[in-house]
Amino acid sequence: MSQVVAGIDPDVPPSGPGCVECEATDGWWVHLRRCAECGHIGCCDSSPAQHATAHARETGHPFVQSYEPGENWFWNYQTEQMYHGGPELVPPRNHPVEQGVPGPRGRVPADWQAHIH
Repeated sequence: MSQVVAGIDPDVPPSGPGCVECEATDGWWVHLRRCAECGHIGCCDSSPAQHATAHARETGHPFVQSYEPGENWFWNYQTEQMYHGGPELVPPRNHPVEQGVPGPRGRVPADWQAHIH
């Protein structure tokens, strides 16, 4: 039996392999986060644009899960708490490995570290 948590819909697939907003503007990101309620993929707070947090603020969706290979933690924006484990979200559970970190390959500036938060 799967866990039921308000603000998490385990049956919603991710919106794609990269940050929705960065993809639309040929941007780049450091790490990716998946909204656990609607599947929106946004970039993390270290990334220049911080789209995952912006999405949470705009929608009120409380939880994100890391969209990085090998990570399965959740973050609750409302309580500012991290959780290890939780409901298993429908695959894919991470971005394509060949995309790179930071990513995506080919769009990350050589001086990327000067642009992070």
